[in-house]
Amino acid sequence: MADRETRNRTGRSPLRRGPAAAVFAAGVLLASAGPGAGTGVAAPAPGTQFTPLTAAVMTEPAPFEATDGRTHVSYELLVTSALSASTPLRLDRVEVLDGRGRRVVGSLGGQELAEAANAVGDPLPGADGSTPAPPAPTPTVIQGSQQWVVWIDLALDRGRPVPEVLEHHLSGAVLTPSGPSAFEETVQATPTARSAPLDLGAPVLPGAWYASESCCGNTHHRRGLAPVNGRFLVPQRLAIDWYRVGDQGQAWEGDPARLTSYLSFRQPVVAAAGGRVVEVQDGVPDNPPPLSPPVPPIADTVGNHVTLEVAPGRYLLYGHLEAGTLGVREGDCVEAGQALGLIGNSGNSTTPHLHFQVMTTAEFFPTDSPPFTFRSFRVLGHVEPRIWDDNLGRQPTGVLPVTPSPFDGPHRDRYPLDREVLEF
Repeated sequence: MADRETRNRTGRSPLRRGPAAAVFAAGVLLASAGPGAGTGVAAPAPGTQFTPLTAAVMTEPAPFEATDGRTHVSYELLVTSALSASTPLRLDRVEVLDGRGRRVVGSLGGQELAEAANAVGDPLPGADGSTPAPPAPTPTVIQGSQQWVVWIDLALDRGRPVPEVLEHHLSGAVLTPSGPSAFEETVQATPTARSAPLDLGAPVLPGAWYASESCCGNTHHRRGLAPVNGRFLVPQRLAIDWYRVGDQGQAWEGDPARLTSYLSFRQPVVAAAGGRVVEVQDGVPDNPPPLSPPVPPIADTVGNHVTLEVAPGRYLLYGHLEAGTLGVREGDCVEAGQALGLIGNSGNSTTPHLHFQVMTTAEFFPTDSPPFTFRSFRVLGHVEPRIWDDNLGRQPTGVLPVTPSPFDGPHRDRYPLDREVLEF
């Protein structure tokens, strides 16, 4: 969702107005009585209307600077049809507005919207990486009583201020038997985070590393909607999987069915900031690569891991470590750069890598996934095809097809984007 300078079109109001309010009932527009129809009853506030869609955000939208030089605000909008199950609607456009001046700062429509929205419980095609993603259906039709998630990545050009409040303008048509009935609604005024993201040191030793499944496209981290304890969460929204890369761009050498073929295996992980160890799990065996293991119990999702508390309400997670290599215990205080353990292939992991992210709780489930940046690194290139945990070991060779990136070079206080190869 790119930054846009356009303003609302002349003559279009984000809320329906007029002497008669529009009521959506069973998919049919009904006219309610106008002013003066009753006495002793307070009139609704101007602009009040019945809307076919309700909306809610799942996290506090938090800005972060990425290697593309833009400020990203990545979050989710849950929209629910309030119409009967027999009455679908067509969602044509989602616009993100600066809530103070109602200026449009980003929008999704047509194919772009279709590729960024899906029914809850129906993952976007290709998010699991098992098969190439087919074209998303266009237009976006939401069945009555259905709930959908719209995956928003607001990317603001360099120097563009982040709005203090975001609003969401939805437009489309209710598909009635007599024909489409257009609607527009402006919903869900949402304050953005004012605090800066954590700025961290490297979570691994110096060298070349492949940043896989990071923000902001169709990856299992960014679009991993999880129902936990009766709530929808995106617990890995900004997580990154780290793979060690050799001088020839190789992530593995030799037999991909052997753990020791992977350059990441038994690489040390280190504290990206000083803090206190609040959780340690050990004893989960490594999975044999390169085929995906059975989904483990929820408690073993990230396998052997270490969690550090580095600020109030901010925790660093190091997942998929090798059993018996964890060198810290709960309650230990660690310094930045201190070794914590070695990379393994435990938990829900197909090939050895480090799962790293910031969390808002000490536990992986339930948690939120706020942004973070790294103080210093150099981008070496980019991998165009989506090569990640589940298919890395099934490539013809272990050499990543690294190509030049427009963002090659040194970066400070930035978040690495998906499939970048960088050097700490």
